[in-house]
Amino acid sequence: MTAILKREFQSYFTSAIGYVFLGVFYFFAALFFVSSNLAANTTSTSTFFTTLILTFVVLIPVLTMRLMCEEKKQRTEQLLLTSPVSLFGMVMGKFLAALSVFAMGLASVVLFSLTMAAFVSIDGAVILGNLVGLLLLASALISIGIFISSLTESQIISAVGSIFVILVLYLIGSFSSSVTNKIIAAILSALSVSSRYTNFSMGIFNLGDAVYYLSIAAIFIFLTVRVLEKRRWS
Repeated sequence: MTAILKREFQSYFTSAIGYVFLGVFYFFAALFFVSSNLAANTTSTSTFFTTLILTFVVLIPVLTMRLMCEEKKQRTEQLLLTSPVSLFGMVMGKFLAALSVFAMGLASVVLFSLTMAAFVSIDGAVILGNLVGLLLLASALISIGIFISSLTESQIISAVGSIFVILVLYLIGSFSSSVTNKIIAAILSALSVSSRYTNFSMGIFNLGDAVYYLSIAAIFIFLTVRVLEKRRWS
């Protein structure tokens, strides 16, 4: 797994993907920080974080679109499937590589928070809650992106498919208000990745929300392993 992690992490920066992801992440993080905090003259970061997560709809698919499909396209997949590395270890290596690059982008948020803390008093619990929430949310979305990437040879199809699925998971909560059946409305609200983030944005660590994100990550990593396992024996 470690070898796969190093290989995939390095590949982000031997191609343009890592630089594009970090550049766009830093740009929007700085833009939202200036507009929602500096220009508004407030220490409240709720608007900053809730706006930032909207960019993940596009940024996460950019991060994951090539992780599995590129192996298939370049015909290196069989080499990996027959290597001594377990399928789970291979998927986890790719997953952790993508999460590591995401964490590099998240470092800018830490820098903005420290800059603000140097001049005014900020709520550290809210900042920490959001950072933990962002990592958990990213883990869930990255696992979805990796799974979709494992289903195709095309990076474009992988990216578009991931954007669609992530967008549905973001918007599904808003559909609950138009559903008359209370049980279905509650289910739709519970499945929304954006609704689950609300507690983290206020600095509240809710175990149920954390388990939700981790469960999504575990399910889609498991499904990716199953896809590769089927391909190994086909």
